[in-house]
Amino acid sequence: MDNREALVALNLLDGIGPVRVRHLLQHFGEPAAILSASFHQLCQVHGIGEETARAITAWEKNVDLAAELRRCEEFGCRLVTAEDEEYPPSLKEIYDPPLVLYVKGQMLPKDRNAVAVVGSRHATHYGIETAKKLAFQLAYVGVTVVSGGARGIDTAAHLGALNARGRTLCVLGTGINLVFPPENKELFERIAANGALLTQFPFNRPADKQTFPIRNRIIAGMTLGTVVVETGLNGGAMITANFAADYGRQVFAVPGRVDSPSSKGCHDLIKKGAKLCENAEDILGEFEYLFPASNRPPSPAETGVLPLLELTETEQKVLGLLSAEETPVDDLIYRSGLPASVVSVALLGLEMKRLARQLPGRLYIKNDGH
Repeated sequence: MDNREALVALNLLDGIGPVRVRHLLQHFGEPAAILSASFHQLCQVHGIGEETARAITAWEKNVDLAAELRRCEEFGCRLVTAEDEEYPPSLKEIYDPPLVLYVKGQMLPKDRNAVAVVGSRHATHYGIETAKKLAFQLAYVGVTVVSGGARGIDTAAHLGALNARGRTLCVLGTGINLVFPPENKELFERIAANGALLTQFPFNRPADKQTFPIRNRIIAGMTLGTVVVETGLNGGAMITANFAADYGRQVFAVPGRVDSPSSKGCHDLIKKGAKLCENAEDILGEFEYLFPASNRPPSPAETGVLPLLELTETEQKVLGLLSAEETPVDDLIYRSGLPASVVSVALLGLEMKRLARQLPGRLYIKNDGH
């Protein structure tokens, strides 16, 4: 057994975890030696009680390593450990970095320049559109957008990055073979083709109240900063923001209406020192050394049209339905025959390309000159 396989086996054992494995590695030197250690030897290690020692010595009875490795091969994912270049360097710096990452897709060196965009599952229209725009703007200038694949703000962030033909990574709170929420199946496939899906959880591990905070620490740990778009005071995005602050990473928060419960968390973060975020420049300005303005592509505001992006077939169809007259979004959905989510993504793209403009009341018009 090599050390990679030993780490996978340790990751499969319940109740072991990265911190205990770190103590074991300090004592035994390498993962394979941990699994071959005796009960007595294991009990000599700080933080390793008799129950944990029994679980490790009986690991072959408790987990099926061969089956897990076979599932990885059949599913088309791979296992990444801290010894691999692909493992996010900033993730190694946290207190309890994952032993193993299951990865489907590609993680590239450029993904080190990543920003998390997170928020409520029960997002408002304002939150959804803001998340899409921020993610679009970040992805367009080369920032990898990281989120958790959940309903609401997470989904909007991934879609915004994909619409900019940029990179996005999705950190799952389940085993990599599970789709949660189920309606994001197609989205996850697109993410794997234009970035990566990743998780520390073994195959078939369902989501629960424990897996999401564990997932959130990865999101905060592998990124330069975390942008909270919309969340209540007790939302999961607040956990991600707290992790980011603990790791010494920048926290950004998007303001909302003062009477909106959906923005209470963001306002609380701003009061506590998070940077108020209205657009991507507020984020990029904090990382000027990585994204100097002189090296960025011209912004849509400067050029009027994104220079390197062509209209998708859907965008062309929706643009053809727009005119100088105000058109309700429901009318565009009906006349296009497309799902509401598809029309929403197309409208975001047209807005970012300065071809369409949104008016109050979810009304859209074609921009002058187009």
